[in-house]
Amino acid sequence: MTHDTSGMQAHQLLWLMQLASPALPVGGFSYSEGLEAAVEHGLVTDEHSASHWFIDQLHLVQARSEWPVLAQAMRAWKRHDTAQLQQLSQWVLQTRETHEMRLQTEQMGRSLLAWLHNHPSANPTDMALCEQLPPTWPLVMALALQTQDIPIKQGLLSCAFGWAENMVQAALKSVPLGQLSGQRILAALSRAIPEAVDHALAVPDNGQQAFSPRLAILSARHETQYSRLFRS
Repeated sequence: MTHDTSGMQAHQLLWLMQLASPALPVGGFSYSEGLEAAVEHGLVTDEHSASHWFIDQLHLVQARSEWPVLAQAMRAWKRHDTAQLQQLSQWVLQTRETHEMRLQTEQMGRSLLAWLHNHPSANPTDMALCEQLPPTWPLVMALALQTQDIPIKQGLLSCAFGWAENMVQAALKSVPLGQLSGQRILAALSRAIPEAVDHALAVPDNGQQAFSPRLAILSARHETQYSRLFRS
């Protein structure tokens, strides 16, 4: 059998699984995206508060900012729209409100681009352009998805699940929580992800927004936090 029930070919489905895997060598495991600071300040203390924290972050940050950019970038890579890609890359960099937020998108973007260099399906011209943008996480992920002509919705769903897995692993270490608690949080996020992805897909070009002041404050506090496990 060469196709799954969604019409994707087997190699496309496997590509999505590889990109969503925590084993992808891009360093996602080293970031908590503000969670560690939230734990330090008593905002996240148990399974219930961790689940609510992630679902809020899912709808207020990822669905409004990261994933709309990812969807727009996938379309831009497909039509080789250099101007749109440059605009999106600058928007990503300019809306990272703290040093560690910017560090994350730059470091993970560079690491994913280095990984993508090992795959013959990557177009050398696109790779060279990505180097110049400069490479940020959503722009490089969009290119990685586009190399296999992944449908946009399936690409966003895969990235969303990969993000959820990384966040749950961060919660297990920082709250801390047990494995069963982590699985319940992941199940709650999985139920919420389709709605968040649909919202991201409905955002018009250049309609994405970045406004999460509490998260920015916690990220800034995390930069000087005395004891920490994560880079954000």
